Amino acid sequence: MKFYQVSTLQALALGFSKSVITVEELLKNGDTGLGTFEDVDGEMIVLDGKCYRAKNNGDIVMAEDKRGVPFAAVCNFQSNRIEEFGKIDTIENLKEWLTVCIEEDFGLNSMYAVRIDGDFSKVDARSESGTVAHHLTLKDALSVTQKAFIFENLKGSLVCVYYPDYMDGINAAGWHLHFISEDKKHGGHVFDVSINQGKAAFCRITSLEIRIPDSPAFDTYALKGASKDEIKSVEQGKN
Repeated sequence: MKFYQVSTLQALALGFSKSVITVEELLKNGDTGLGTFEDVDGEMIVLDGKCYRAKNNGDIVMAEDKRGVPFAAVCNFQSNRIEEFGKIDTIENLKEWLTVCIEEDFGLNSMYAVRIDGDFSKVDARSESGTVAHHLTLKDALSVTQKAFIFENLKGSLVCVYYPDYMDGINAAGWHLHFISEDKKHGGHVFDVSINQGKAAFCRITSLEIRIPDSPAFDTYALKGASKDEIKSVEQGKN
C-alpha cells in the first residue's frame, strides 16, 4: 500500500500554504487520509472517498472539488488488521495502544493509516481559518486563526496517520489524528480524546509518493530550517 503525499510538513510549517493540487486530484490518489487546505483554511478529513473540511468553529462541510490543497496524505485504505477495544481515556493512552499494535506486527519502521470508529465521551479538537500570507510560519498563523472546541458524547471516526521517526519533517513523526462525527457535522485536528469503546482498522503502508510543488515560490523556502519543536507544537499539542 502507498501514501500519496502533497508537499512536506517542513514546507507547511515554514509557511508554504499555497495550492499544489485540487481536492478533485487528491481523491484520485486515495480515499482515506488527512491534511489541510490552501492558506490553511480548515482541517481536512478524507473518509470513504469523500473530502471534508472542518471550519474554525468545528463545523464540517464538504470540500469543493476545485479547492486547493497545500499538504495532505491519503491512501486507498485496505485493512490488514482489525482490533476492538474498551475505554481509553487520553490521546496519550490511545497512541500508546496504537503503537503496541503496530509493534506486534513489526511495523514501527513502516507507515500506517488507521481508521477508528467509536463511541466518544470527549474530543478536544481545533481548526482554523485561512491566512493569506507568504512565509508566515504555521505556528504564527495558528496563533491568530486557530480555535479549539470540545465535542462530547457522540459517535464518530478518527483518521490516524503514522510516520516513523526517521521521516520526521516529511510528515509528523508518530501519530497524527483528525476526527469527524458520524453525522458529518463536527470535526477537526485532535488534541485529546476519550473513547468509551471502538474498533480500529489498520492499513500498513510500505510506499510513499510525494507530490513536490512546482511553483517558483517553493524554492524560496529553506526546508531544513523548519523547527522540530514548532512542528511538534502545532501538530501534536496546543502550545
